[in-house]
Amino acid sequence: MRILITGGAGFIGSHLCERLLSEGNEIICLDNFFTGRKANIVHLLDSKNFELVRHDVTEPVMFEVDQIYNLACPASPIHYQYNPVKTVKTSVMGMINMLGLAKRVKARILQASTSEVYGDPLIHPQTEDYFGNVNPIGLRSCYDEGKRVAETLMMDYHRQNSVDTRIVRIFNTYGERMMENDGRVVSNFIVQALRGEELTMYGDGSQTRSFCYVSDLVDGLIRLMNTEAENIHLPVNIGNPGEFTMNELAVEIGKAIGTEVKIKYLPLPQDDPKQRQPNIEKAKNLLSWSPKIPLAEGLERTVAYFRGIVRQ
Repeated sequence: MRILITGGAGFIGSHLCERLLSEGNEIICLDNFFTGRKANIVHLLDSKNFELVRHDVTEPVMFEVDQIYNLACPASPIHYQYNPVKTVKTSVMGMINMLGLAKRVKARILQASTSEVYGDPLIHPQTEDYFGNVNPIGLRSCYDEGKRVAETLMMDYHRQNSVDTRIVRIFNTYGERMMENDGRVVSNFIVQALRGEELTMYGDGSQTRSFCYVSDLVDGLIRLMNTEAENIHLPVNIGNPGEFTMNELAVEIGKAIGTEVKIKYLPLPQDDPKQRQPNIEKAKNLLSWSPKIPLAEGLERTVAYFRGIVRQ
């Protein structure tokens, strides 16, 4: 198939490009390089089936494709809060442009949504039918609300124009090609530990997250895109239900690096969720998907990657 991947030079996008290319597809990788990096996909550039296009999804684009994976949007607070208006534009105008393209060429489209649509959840773990507890005017709202509107657009284009849509709600993902300065907890802790610095812990470290290794996530995205089923257009959680406190994560990273970590505790940022864990029963039943890589193994691979790029 001919597949367009927006945000294809990013952390998750580059792994998706690599996997789909290895399966014999033609890939158009579109990225504006705000958080994407050419280094992530440079090893794919020699392939006759890989095309790199520098473009911003907030501007319309014309391609003939069979499938569209819309991953274009900065996903870490440091980057999406840098220009919040642009973040909203990327989620909303970018979604409109990609849905318009999908409608014209009759392509199937998958939107990379996020567990952030659940906000600071009042139910635990989170199921797809939970409407969330989101602050629409907070510092994180540009990302949370942008993704929520993108889901609305997906459903309305499906209902009104019969566009073949898929929505995945992605929970915390980690692995090789994360940016060392993106402010996410896994990359932050690993970089600080490798440099022998204190780990920056926001809050008391009792808040929880669930961490999905990137190859597991990519497998889930591809399965969702290519599954035919009733109500396949409704959102599906993809993430690892293994739940860890931030204190436990710090210990695991220390083990992966082979060092004892020291922690510096700072105040918790506004609207930071206290719990985050996916219910993945829908993904199990609908896609026969569940994560395979345990945290300890994934962290070893991620630490090995960061050892190669971090100055110690």
